[in-house]
Amino acid sequence: MATLNDIGVAAAINILSAFAFFLAFAILRIQPVNDRVYFPKWYLKGLRSSPLANGAFVSKFVNLDLRSYVRFLNWMPAALQMPEPELIDHAGLDSAVYLRIYMLGLKIFGPIAFLAFTIMVPVNWTNNTLERSSLTYSDIDKLSISNIPTGSRRFWTHLVMAYVFTIWTCYVLKREYEIVAAMRLHFLASEQRRPDQFTVLVRNVPPDPDESVSELVQHFFLVNHPDHYLSHQVVYNANNLSKLVNEKKQIQNWLDFYQNKYERNPSRRPSLKTGFLGLWGNSVDAIDFYTSKIERLSRDISAEREKVANNPKSIMPAAFVSFKTRWGAAVCAQTQQSRNPTIWLTEWAPEPRDVYWENLAIPFVFLTIRRLIVAVAFFFLTFFFMIPIAFVQSLANIEGIEKALPFLKPIIEMKGIKSFIQGFLPGIALKIFLLFLPTILMIMSKFEGCISLSVLERRSASRYYFFQFINVFLGSIIAGTAFQQLNNFIHQSTNQIPKTIGVSIPMKATFFITYIMVDGWAGVAGEILRLKPLIIYHLKNFFLVKTEKDREEAMDPGTIGFNTGEPQIQLYFLLGLVYAVVTPILLPFIIVFFGLAYVVYRHQIINVYNQEYESGAAFWPDVHARIIVALIVSQLLLMGLLSTKEAAQSTPLLITLPVLTIWFHRFCKGRYEPAFVRYPLQEAMMKDTLERAREPNLNLKGFLQSAYTHPVFKSADDSESDITMEESEQEPALIPTKRTSRRCTPLPSKHSGSWRCPPEVKDECSNP
Repeated sequence: MATLNDIGVAAAINILSAFAFFLAFAILRIQPVNDRVYFPKWYLKGLRSSPLANGAFVSKFVNLDLRSYVRFLNWMPAALQMPEPELIDHAGLDSAVYLRIYMLGLKIFGPIAFLAFTIMVPVNWTNNTLERSSLTYSDIDKLSISNIPTGSRRFWTHLVMAYVFTIWTCYVLKREYEIVAAMRLHFLASEQRRPDQFTVLVRNVPPDPDESVSELVQHFFLVNHPDHYLSHQVVYNANNLSKLVNEKKQIQNWLDFYQNKYERNPSRRPSLKTGFLGLWGNSVDAIDFYTSKIERLSRDISAEREKVANNPKSIMPAAFVSFKTRWGAAVCAQTQQSRNPTIWLTEWAPEPRDVYWENLAIPFVFLTIRRLIVAVAFFFLTFFFMIPIAFVQSLANIEGIEKALPFLKPIIEMKGIKSFIQGFLPGIALKIFLLFLPTILMIMSKFEGCISLSVLERRSASRYYFFQFINVFLGSIIAGTAFQQLNNFIHQSTNQIPKTIGVSIPMKATFFITYIMVDGWAGVAGEILRLKPLIIYHLKNFFLVKTEKDREEAMDPGTIGFNTGEPQIQLYFLLGLVYAVVTPILLPFIIVFFGLAYVVYRHQIINVYNQEYESGAAFWPDVHARIIVALIVSQLLLMGLLSTKEAAQSTPLLITLPVLTIWFHRFCKGRYEPAFVRYPLQEAMMKDTLERAREPNLNLKGFLQSAYTHPVFKSADDSESDITMEESEQEPALIPTKRTSRRCTPLPSKHSGSWRCPPEVKDECSNP
């Protein structure tokens, strides 16, 4: 059985691993040659210069200041010094609120751990139920609810503490929701002018036989938003062009590599083989080979660009529509535009850097089919992943395997082997199995048709959390219980199996403790080391870099990774809330994770990560909802657990808890969530009024003109592009309508000089 000694071995291994990562980071970060790896954000902001430019030759690469090595942990207080308002200005609201999730964990679990250890642990420890049973248990399990005898009055303590923990969690959640909502509204009111504040994305534009998509969009908004419509930009299907541009950039990198190689050794021209991966085939001059490929791609890009510009089929039934005021954009984005609710669908446009352009080319009618395919694929992915989870659990429950396969016992019982297997191997094995999951889920979200990076990450995060809930949490409990109590399952009657599972669920805390230490302690410490970006940067720096611009492009600042980081945090919330009443010994390990992660990610956000987009903390309702789900799961689990302990008198009181929690969630959803999905018209009008007073001569049309032009049309490498989206250059009110079946534009045409109104709507067109 797992003992406190096994957990001690696991803790020692992970603490030493974390310390080794921190020590390596402390040494590597102060070396001048690594400065761009560990402080890339300041380089991107232009506030830091390379230390390689000055000093003696050796000091350019190695830090010779011995005092800096003594202060190897000074980065921790430095990471905590920047106040939150300054952090928002420096890294954005998304980053600041993301850090608040870690702080929220400390606020919730700090007081809960104190109460649990002063009240719950003594109540659980002062029994000998497990010693008298035939169950496989550990010393840690004596601190859990499993050590209390069936029908004991001591279960009233757990009932009362469940109420206390729920009330405290809800109080902290409400307070945090209120603060974040206020932060978001303040941020939106105070931030500088951005194109997405004035722009709406309209999709599923209905086909019209008489007019192009551009003309149709223009006439529709001139008629229905005559006082506020400014301009529009139709959406082009430029996916093929984008692939060609990206391919050209990759080929250019190889050309730079071989040119650098030739410059270092001019006496020998570099060559390569044209076969698979350069392993076989004809040997050719590498520089000439890649130069010819770039010339061919340049011709293909020009041809494809012309095709996109002149082919009406390249224009999608969607457009970015800009308005003269934020108020006008808010009204359009938050209202139904047509009698038919399936056409002229409007939503706030993502900010330009947040747009995922490839998915804008997906016809709207195909999105439902794609979502169905993804749902089926995700179901099978979740189901079949139970196989490796069961394997991991077999490592975590050696006793059950020894009973089923006794010939392995001599090997497993060797000194140190058992402690290593139970204390470290399960957690690292599960981490490896989950390594490729985020990439798979992100591919699913892209296939589904999400139109912005922020929505892609939030959708992927939701699936990642659900996957972890089913496989890591429920799968580990079910599979682990089956292995741990294998002997009991085989020899007891069927009606006793649910009771055995109920008693054994708290005893899975040992596995989750090891997982938290591997993933939450050593994993977070490994994040700050940035070993992969460090290696890649130096490889690029050695082989590809020849200018300062190349050196900047070799940096990989990375991002927060919301699609993986936030679901992982939510798993710890789930474990903490579930085991707070059941097995409180888990709580200190979770608190260490939240405290360590807060410091590490604060440092990374300040010095490393580059923000890809700004959503104004739009993800917070998802964070709140998942914590509520974890709270309800903990209540239902406790209810089922007490029912196996013949504490039926507590069940009616426990039923009240999930009901009250759901009511609390609905209250928060109605009170605070609108701040994250709607933009108050009062706020929009206030900001418009202030802007008009401060900048009465603002050229808003010029500001918005190319904001939503596809990046491949304004790429620096392909500046010869002649696609400037003529629609944004035209005077919107001076386009004649070609249709007789719909209402005319409200202003005269400069081409005809007269009102293009059919007789049945002539009266409606008068008095424009």
